[in-house]
Amino acid sequence: MAKIRVSYEYSEAEDKSIRLGLFLIVFGILSLFILAFCLLSPTLQNMQSQAANCTVLSARQVDEHFECVFTCGADCRGTATYPCLQVFVHNSESNSRALLHHDEQQLLLNPKCSYVPKCERDNQKNKEKVLEWLDFWTYNISSQSFTCFFNQQRRPDDVLWKRSLDENVLLHCVLWPLVSLLLGTLIVLLTVCTRSLAVRAEALQKRKFS
Repeated sequence: MAKIRVSYEYSEAEDKSIRLGLFLIVFGILSLFILAFCLLSPTLQNMQSQAANCTVLSARQVDEHFECVFTCGADCRGTATYPCLQVFVHNSESNSRALLHHDEQQLLLNPKCSYVPKCERDNQKNKEKVLEWLDFWTYNISSQSFTCFFNQQRRPDDVLWKRSLDENVLLHCVLWPLVSLLLGTLIVLLTVCTRSLAVRAEALQKRKFS
């Protein structure tokens, strides 16, 4: 009676291991599809951008203001405004004038401006952040050459100061789903092999005592 109880507990542990392995396999496959749809495609597009040398031609705050959404709690949201900063640079690769943007996300958020501040409730604070970047490009960078990124086919008149999506994002998009997939497969294979060895060992013991 004791042997039957031990065998039952052992089989239940195997079933849990197999379920865990199958869960990791399914999770890895789904994660790979989701990350490929959400991050992999824009990352590959972003990596197509070329590096170039840019030099600031002008930096100015224009009169136009834009709205942004701020949050001040779980159920607290509102709108504020920020002034538009435009930094025009000379692109050495295309030998043309282009509008500089902080990164790809800010370019999509507001293609007319070079910098979109993190939205604050106070409009003055938003203005101060924009003015800080205006001073940075006017006095700190000025005529210095720096590396920028552009995509001649998609946006020939815009350049990026930083790439928000790069090879590291691509690596994580592929690495962690594959780790989950391989780990789940390994758990299932080890459990099946363990069960097979146990069945063979039990068959050998029956032959010895028969």
